[in-house]
Amino acid sequence: MKVSVKKTIIVLLDILLAVYLGFAMTSFNNPDETMKACTNVSIQIDDETTNGFLSAKEIKRILEQKKLYPYKQPMADVNPRSIEDALKSSSFVNTSQCYKTKDGHVVISVTQRLPIVRIKNIKGEDYYVDDQGGIMPNSKYTSDLIICTGYVTKWFAKNYISHLTIALMESELWKNQIEQINVLPDLGIEIVPRVGDHVIYVGHLPQTKMLDERQKLVSDFINGKLARLEKFYRYGLSQAGWNKYAYINLEFDNQIICKKRKKNQI
Repeated sequence: MKVSVKKTIIVLLDILLAVYLGFAMTSFNNPDETMKACTNVSIQIDDETTNGFLSAKEIKRILEQKKLYPYKQPMADVNPRSIEDALKSSSFVNTSQCYKTKDGHVVISVTQRLPIVRIKNIKGEDYYVDDQGGIMPNSKYTSDLIICTGYVTKWFAKNYISHLTIALMESELWKNQIEQINVLPDLGIEIVPRVGDHVIYVGHLPQTKMLDERQKLVSDFINGKLARLEKFYRYGLSQAGWNKYAYINLEFDNQIICKKRKKNQI
């Protein structure tokens, strides 16, 4: 009987020890935050100098407006999930992550959406389209993006102008040479180069309802047109002069139609 009681006591002590160790480990890994305040907020923004839409100051402003900026707040009241959700609601944020450290720091990491073209259409609308075809509102952003003007709707901008711009940006030559896309009333596409005082007409972008085929169709179309234009630049304009023609028509695959500049045109 005494042996049984002794074994029972030993088992109980083992259980109590296990509970104590578990409690101690939990307390160590999750220190009491009720008396701690946030002493530092680290804001990290990927591609901050490239995209330019967001800054640490802007992130702070967004969180302060929603009363979520954690500095000097009790760590127990800092909710990383709420901070992430608040930042994701911004039109310029792609992803956001937030976590707390044991020493009272809060770390916030943000990636931005990448604008690729600015739309300034005939109706006076002014906005950006990102590399995923998403609409972004106008802002103080002043980077040297291609501008698309004319009769361009948001649907056409998202579904076709975005693919056209991506194709242009994939070429070092045309990324630096093309400064404007203009959409005509019949959706014909003109492009305006930085060098050479002329307008280039490429025709109508191929259209399809198949989303997975659209980007390739547009890319193949414009790459074919611009390959011909590059040859014309090298072997035609380089000899005739960059300002000889006012309008270059690439609509037809087997010919390039050029309209000479009038003598009184500059």
